[in-house]
Amino acid sequence: MITQIYEIQTPAEASAAIAAGVDHIGSVVVSQDKWKVPSIRETIRLVARTAAKSSLILLYNQQDLVCESLAYYQPDMVHLCENLVDGRFDVSMDVRCRRLVELQQRIRTDFPKIEIMRTIPIPDAMNLAEFPFLELAKIFEPVSDYFLTDTLLQANAGSGVQPVDGFVGITGKTCDWAAARELVQSSRIPVILAGGLSCENVYEGIRSVRPAGVDSCTLTNAIDGGGIPIRFQKDFKKVAKFVAEARRAATDFLL
Repeated sequence: MITQIYEIQTPAEASAAIAAGVDHIGSVVVSQDKWKVPSIRETIRLVARTAAKSSLILLYNQQDLVCESLAYYQPDMVHLCENLVDGRFDVSMDVRCRRLVELQQRIRTDFPKIEIMRTIPIPDAMNLAEFPFLELAKIFEPVSDYFLTDTLLQANAGSGVQPVDGFVGITGKTCDWAAARELVQSSRIPVILAGGLSCENVYEGIRSVRPAGVDSCTLTNAIDGGGIPIRFQKDFKKVAKFVAEARRAATDFLL
């Protein structure tokens, strides 16, 4: 059972996460204008000296800049999490996704040692029969090493406002676990369950979905005085409990 934790931005945080038993140490580059972040590069270098793996989200997707960024950071994995639907069903999914498929093909050619994780968005509230998450998985499976299910906030007939415009994630809300399990059962590559997972519900999420791994960001962060998670500030007691619960579930269900 892979455990993956995001918003680990410094070597000290990476060391704490690894000590807690985290397998995938996730960092986020938030700006294409200031994309060289030495502390993140040092974090990835520290992870490279351990049994854990580094995973890097870039909140931009221009091909040349992505490749320049990967050359600079040299992570074990790059995690691509664009909003693949954005409320539009007027063109085919193949056409909508072509540019991103081409990006992943280029990454595979230019950086054969870097694995690719692709988020497959699953809505929090929509008729899943109308949502093409399995079609999206079929499109991206040949150019991906992992899938990650994450929560797409939905309005009445399409995409709502996401926490990061154009991308999926950090909602703190669970996706439809039945849909996530359907993706797990149909996929030929490992699927990591994400979206609103915490140390309180990860055991049940694993029991319901049977994924290859689980991911947490928002709900393993520290909280402010109003009970709101604080971006880029982890609570490592929560992280350690999350890992322990994931391992307990893997043992109980013989995964």
